Amino acid sequence: MNIGFDMMGGDFAPLEAVKGLQLYLSDNTRTASIYCIGDETLVKPLLEEYQVTSPNLHLIHAPEVIGYHEHPTKALKEKQRSSIAIGFHLLATGKIDAFISAGNTGAMLVGAMFSIKTIPGVLRPTISTVVPKINGGTGIIMDAGLNSDCKPEQLDQFAILGSLYAGNIFNIENPKVGLMNVGEEEGKGNILAQATYPLLKANTKINFIGNIEGRDLFNDKADVIVCDGFTGNIILKMAESVYDLAQQRGFANDEYFARFHYENYGGTPVLGVAKPVIIGHGISNAKAFKNMIAVAEKMIESDICGKMTELFKS
Repeated sequence: MNIGFDMMGGDFAPLEAVKGLQLYLSDNTRTASIYCIGDETLVKPLLEEYQVTSPNLHLIHAPEVIGYHEHPTKALKEKQRSSIAIGFHLLATGKIDAFISAGNTGAMLVGAMFSIKTIPGVLRPTISTVVPKINGGTGIIMDAGLNSDCKPEQLDQFAILGSLYAGNIFNIENPKVGLMNVGEEEGKGNILAQATYPLLKANTKINFIGNIEGRDLFNDKADVIVCDGFTGNIILKMAESVYDLAQQRGFANDEYFARFHYENYGGTPVLGVAKPVIIGHGISNAKAFKNMIAVAEKMIESDICGKMTELFKS
């Protein structure tokens, strides 16, 4: 398998990207070929300094970088020699099997939707976020901020995409799908929730268990939590603050609260596009970059994008 790695994406790149690569390669079982895409005048000296060498590493020179505040579409068009643009070119032409970056999120989303294309039948791609459960399990929220305004049909598809993701990446058998709402009873909620419920209830491709409430977020009631991106992003930012609060209160080493740290999950894939694209946090450190590569590996090994394509054919 071939994974494209944007070495220039992130607040602490390329240094933390190189350190993350070092962590990844320290596991002798790793066999993926990594295509390191970045400014070789900056990346190569760091690879040498940290003695990051492997016959599976390939450095691809990308002299340009898309900054965080640049307009995504305009930057991708004008900066064809940027690490993100080159990464998507390699992915679109089949030179790599997955592409990861902690760079400009907008550029990554535009690249995923227009270079790789949405899977036929998928109305809108989505992104998820991970929710640590108190029992040690893992849940995911769909959507985590990509689609602030949604239609019921989109939420119905998010449930399918989330179920496949939970099953193939987190090994959750027959994942339970819950609709985030203000009450458990059918008929509760705003117009979107009321219109989405019957679609999920009739969907034979998922294991729908009904409405869930905010108090159910960290228990085992649902594995896939469906909501619009506006709600999902608020939950995401709240969950991220849990680790900060635990750290301030002296509980950061607690086994459960430690699981809220973003670095444990690396990045989130864009679900609903034809090939694996993983977006990392802008403040990604070495451990986060290592785990981003691991997510890419799992997506390639499970052929999750192929399974999504097949499912949406039916």
